[in-house]
Amino acid sequence: MFNLYKSACAASFFILFLGFIFTVTGCETLEYRPSAVGQEGEIIIVIDSTNWDGELGEAIRTHVSPYLGTLPAPEREFTLRQVSIVSQKVLEGLQKQKNVIFVAPLSEDSPESTFLKSRLGEEAAVEVQNGGTSVISRRDLWRKDQQIVYLLGNTTASLIELLAQRGEDIRYAFNVITRERVTEDMFEKGRQPEIEAALMKKHSFAVNAQHDYFSAIDTTDFVWIRRVVNSDSWRSVFVYYVEDFNPASLTPELVHEARERLTETYIQGNMGGFISIDFRRELNTENIDFLGHFAYETRGLWHMVGRKDDGEMEEYGMGGPFLNYTFYDETSGRLYMIDGMVFAPGYDKREFLRQMEVIAHTFRTVPFEGELDEPAS
Repeated sequence: MFNLYKSACAASFFILFLGFIFTVTGCETLEYRPSAVGQEGEIIIVIDSTNWDGELGEAIRTHVSPYLGTLPAPEREFTLRQVSIVSQKVLEGLQKQKNVIFVAPLSEDSPESTFLKSRLGEEAAVEVQNGGTSVISRRDLWRKDQQIVYLLGNTTASLIELLAQRGEDIRYAFNVITRERVTEDMFEKGRQPEIEAALMKKHSFAVNAQHDYFSAIDTTDFVWIRRVVNSDSWRSVFVYYVEDFNPASLTPELVHEARERLTETYIQGNMGGFISIDFRRELNTENIDFLGHFAYETRGLWHMVGRKDDGEMEEYGMGGPFLNYTFYDETSGRLYMIDGMVFAPGYDKREFLRQMEVIAHTFRTVPFEGELDEPAS
């Protein structure tokens, strides 16, 4: 493997993983670095304004941050902010940020291209000049909890092709570190070990409960925890399970039908009605790996409806996005469904739904050390 970087650190080495080339350095212990700064859900794109306004910028918007069709109003997967390297001070500021992508055609004469060339070893520079392209991802390069990506190509056309091929990988890298940071932020004010321990004792699973969540329903096989921000805003997660499940029966249709039955039974409005999937809007169900399990991830919109006397449905004027993970647990033989919903009229929903994703990913069937201990009297 050719040397990608000029580095003053002799302890540098490279790892090829999922098509990304990760560079790990032993120059500085992470504990002594300050944390990265910036808005969660934002990626800074370091590119000159001409390329940002042209075909390359459009390719970045399309492949790095496409619109999410499963939210009530159009929102991109990430908020993108373009910055040009107009001074050393700007560059130093960029090195403090959480999420940054550096991109420029190396054949062009621009500060961004000059910076990228300075990061390459001689062999790598020749490789790019000869038509090679690469996505280089570096965690914690200058600060803790930081994701830096270099997009390398000699021409605009080669970078556009690279983005089309690797956009999903780039989004994955930023989504992973964002979820890690949000996890830490969400539970910084504390968790509710009593709720979590009760779930583990009664149902043999648990999810993290934020400091202001409460248990709304806890039945034999269905648990619903909620956070009511105010009368017009709430978030909630429910977990449902089926014993002795045949995994061959797990299909997207089963997921949709089970969710409809559960929400009509358990999640009803104060003025009547119940929550249902809004099948008129985009509904995405796809296979994913969820915590090591084959799973279906479903993203869509819910709305509050009711049944008229003639059996027809009527709208109750409420709705929002939901996120659902349904999977078979081989160890217990159970089917699990974890579902997060958001109701927050007047607000962007993307980051609220990310919080539901974070809670879902705290799911566990093995208790933490001491989780089931009785509290001290």
